[in-house]
Amino acid sequence: MSTVQRDTSISVRRAQSAGEGFVNSRLFAILSRAGFVARALVYGIIGLLAFDLAIGQGGKITNQQGALRSVEQHPFGHFLLTLLAVGLGGYALWRLLRAALGHGREGTDRGIERLGALGSGIAYAAMCVIAVQILTGPGTSGKGAKKTAGDVFTWPAGRWLVAIAGVVLAGVACYQLIRGLRKKFLEDSKTDQMPHLVYKGFTVLGTIGHVARAVVFGLIAVFLIKAAYDYKANEAIGLDGALGKLYDGAYGAWLLGAVAAGLIAFACFSLVEARYRKI
Repeated sequence: MSTVQRDTSISVRRAQSAGEGFVNSRLFAILSRAGFVARALVYGIIGLLAFDLAIGQGGKITNQQGALRSVEQHPFGHFLLTLLAVGLGGYALWRLLRAALGHGREGTDRGIERLGALGSGIAYAAMCVIAVQILTGPGTSGKGAKKTAGDVFTWPAGRWLVAIAGVVLAGVACYQLIRGLRKKFLEDSKTDQMPHLVYKGFTVLGTIGHVARAVVFGLIAVFLIKAAYDYKANEAIGLDGALGKLYDGAYGAWLLGAVAAGLIAFACFSLVEARYRKI
């Protein structure tokens, strides 16, 4: 082994050791658990607004950015959104470090889960950036799915990239469905420390919540793939678009209400995870 290779190997080991040290710190645990609370708030707002619309009590269909803007519009909203940005950043950091380092002694280290952690980390990092943008620039607004797809279509092989994004998201939807129906999420939490009633409720909420997310992600995936196939960016949809498709279809209010209730269940599940998740 050459001197350069040896020095590089030593540097990598030191960086990994430093990363593991931070992952095992109390600060990292606090940031990670705060992230589950932030995730719960975002999904809770989206689910509640959609459910209100479904039952005819006002409400609206919105996405993650809309949920963040809803927080800012309330009393002490700026302060709450700052806390939410910290939580989203902490959750993103946790997922990205787990993608890089694996899941440690209490979890698994399978490649598919590390890829899932990477995708989740990137998504929540983007949500954190949106929260910061709302805090620092009232006039800023994120790109919608149609605008983003239109931009990607202008890139070399952009059409294929949109199609690949759709296929990847379809895989995520399947993973969420399997994770929910087979209750795989129980493996990631300290279920042995839960009181019996908490365990039963956690199991029900997790199953319903993961299935609801699978439905939403699956719809987004289908329309991304369709947009790539038809080469029409305006066919791409995001989370709000997926909920809108449910509402516009046959039995729309019932379907939207069911999925919205599922997203609320996922929000409640996330709150319990904040306490019992294996970090």
